Amino acid sequence: MKFFRVVLVVALVSLATAALAQSDAQKSFDKMKTLAGTWEGKVTTDPPMEGMGSNARVQVTLRITSKGNALVHEMKGAGDPDDPTKYDHPVTMFYVDGDRLLLTHYCDAGNRPRMAAQTWADGKPLEFAFVDVSGSTQRGHMDHAAFTSNDANHHVEDWIYMMPGDKPMHAHMDLQRVK
Repeated sequence: MKFFRVVLVVALVSLATAALAQSDAQKSFDKMKTLAGTWEGKVTTDPPMEGMGSNARVQVTLRITSKGNALVHEMKGAGDPDDPTKYDHPVTMFYVDGDRLLLTHYCDAGNRPRMAAQTWADGKPLEFAFVDVSGSTQRGHMDHAAFTSNDANHHVEDWIYMMPGDKPMHAHMDLQRVK
């Protein structure tokens, strides 16, 4: 009988330890939260977008919300007024759901694609792959995102947008933290 009690105690301690261990998704999310702040930098697209010359700049704001359970990512042209009714101003929410780090992108195309991340290994980009989309994809949809943290004041974002006809458009943003 004593043996079974010892085994039961060991099993319960192991379960409690596993429950307290942080998931890879949570670790990746915690690392993403270190990007909170305002960022600006050059944006390039391939193929080139009409109206975006070689000096196109973007502003990205990341803000932790919901008692640390979500990260809000907002993009707009650097210098554009904060008027999402006139200017492209997509919002993306990052959050952990079970053992997955997900994002939902609220696109100006009127849809909401969801993507799931792989874990974020040091020196590698955090890649988000398409899961599903709600809303019309007639004007296209966001399909992939990658974040590379170079240091506390420099990160890179790569976004793939699937245009109508499944033609990919790649946006590359090289961002510096605004002090």
